[in-house]
Amino acid sequence: FIYTTAKKDYAKKLLEVLDPRKKLIRHCLSQQDCVCSQGCYWKDLTQLGRDLATTVGLDHTMQGFPAQAANWIQVPPWSGDPEDEELLRLIPVLEQLGQA
Repeated sequence: FIYTTAKKDYAKKLLEVLDPRKKLIRHCLSQQDCVCSQGCYWKDLTQLGRDLATTVGLDHTMQGFPAQAANWIQVPPWSGDPEDEELLRLIPVLEQLGQA
């Protein structure tokens, strides 16, 4: 899943860049799937339709989803650097979570 606070048209363009062959990303949630509170959009993991006890999200900001803060792992924002390996460093943590 990709879950973004961006508008649907932008999210669609993002998916064309990230997964041009449509083989990696099966579903995309965008701003219309977010909760808007006082003009701020935040991602509601219940929109995924999955058990929150077994759901984790990765994002660069933690201010946007107070309802499920324990389900999120904060990562640095991606700046487009092709040498960025931040997500690779998370593999051991994600593997441990998968076994728990």
